[in-house]
Amino acid sequence: MKFLIDECLSPSLAAMARTRGYPESTHVAWLGLRSRPDWALVRRAVEDGYTTVTNNSADFSALMERDPAHPGLICIDVAHGLMSLDVQQRLFGYALAQSADTDLAGRIVRVALTANRTVRFELHSSGAA
Repeated sequence: MKFLIDECLSPSLAAMARTRGYPESTHVAWLGLRSRPDWALVRRAVEDGYTTVTNNSADFSALMERDPAHPGLICIDVAHGLMSLDVQQRLFGYALAQSADTDLAGRIVRVALTANRTVRFELHSSGAA
């Protein structure tokens, strides 16, 4: 598995994935794809076999569900005012740990930090999110 981290999240997540055994993981900025439309990023992720990681859940979920054979999507959802680099890293780490033995192809992972600071984890097949 390899991950494509969206520009709304820190490039440190790609570095984190690499140190955890996913050496082909990268960030949108590292590929020169900054400011590209979401559909273009999804197309690149599907063509190149990247599981996409974003906090733009609504847009990316809708795009990924059009192709049920997509390589996977991890949505990091954080309640208003709680997003930080530490939160991004902890939630991504949690998503990696919870889905380590799971083939994410055609699946959507949602890991969320709620307003009351609890973490929710959900794993769905596309079309069931």
